[in-house]
Amino acid sequence: MALLFTLSIVCSGTASGLASETVRVGVLKFGTVNWELDTIKHNKLDEKYGVHVDVRFFAGEEATNVAMLAGDVDIIVSDWLWVSRQRASGEDLAFVPYSSSVGALMVRDGSPIKSLTDLKGKKIGIAGGPLDKSWLLIQGLAKRQSLDLAAQNDIVFGAPPLLAEKAQQNELDAVLNFWNFCARLEANGFRRVISTSDAAKALGATGAASALGYIFHDKWANAHPVTIAGFIKASRDAKALLASSDAEWQRLAPVVKAEGRELDILRDRYREGIPSRSVDAEQADAEKLYALLAELGGPRLVGPAVTLAPGTFWRAQ
Repeated sequence: MALLFTLSIVCSGTASGLASETVRVGVLKFGTVNWELDTIKHNKLDEKYGVHVDVRFFAGEEATNVAMLAGDVDIIVSDWLWVSRQRASGEDLAFVPYSSSVGALMVRDGSPIKSLTDLKGKKIGIAGGPLDKSWLLIQGLAKRQSLDLAAQNDIVFGAPPLLAEKAQQNELDAVLNFWNFCARLEANGFRRVISTSDAAKALGATGAASALGYIFHDKWANAHPVTIAGFIKASRDAKALLASSDAEWQRLAPVVKAEGRELDILRDRYREGIPSRSVDAEQADAEKLYALLAELGGPRLVGPAVTLAPGTFWRAQ
């Protein structure tokens, strides 16, 4: 679900008569970030703030990370864990909260599984691999209940769409998937056992921590303060519209590729993930969760740093 922007300055008129800067935005073709970008473009929210968004598609998240580090792009969407690791390695990346929507452990409505303690001996699908942050947090919470989910269960790792399909075919007892796949499952006979956000709160987070954010270099943001501020304002306006207008979701239905109850649940879960907390609160929770993830995932996940790198959360100059 990575988002990337390549910035080039183009002198062109806006509705207000001001010069605008073109931000070429690269996304995964079927990523949920497209919903916000489509809202920005359709409602001309970029033009409102003197920015022209030009959407480009990319093959995968790793490609956006490489492009960012190579200096070929200006902004991507990733998580604060990756930003902190890069800062610890000398990069000047920074993070602005984008979404707190996270995955959940899902089971069929009729499943006897009600809690983590009911999972022992079950076949569980995990999206994202052994070092997936949601999986680590769920394991961390389980360990506080004297449960070792990795050792006591048949764990199957796979791509999110494949695992969603396997769950619907009754080939899995439970599945931990990305939030949008969980929402679609919820619309088709599944329910949550526990969300990653619930696990994070149980482990010390004080609220819904934003897992994803806009990522960019400090140097670039400081050199283009009007551009970064304009895009973030357009993004916030789009979120406000998506939070309040059901009609906008109906318009987006072909982009979301959902209708009826499925569209409604995707809408509601998206709205739950719109950030509303202060940077201080977000950073404080990120610091707590980083320490826990460093313990659970070790250097393979966070590198040599055991604490969140200073400056990970961006504050406008």
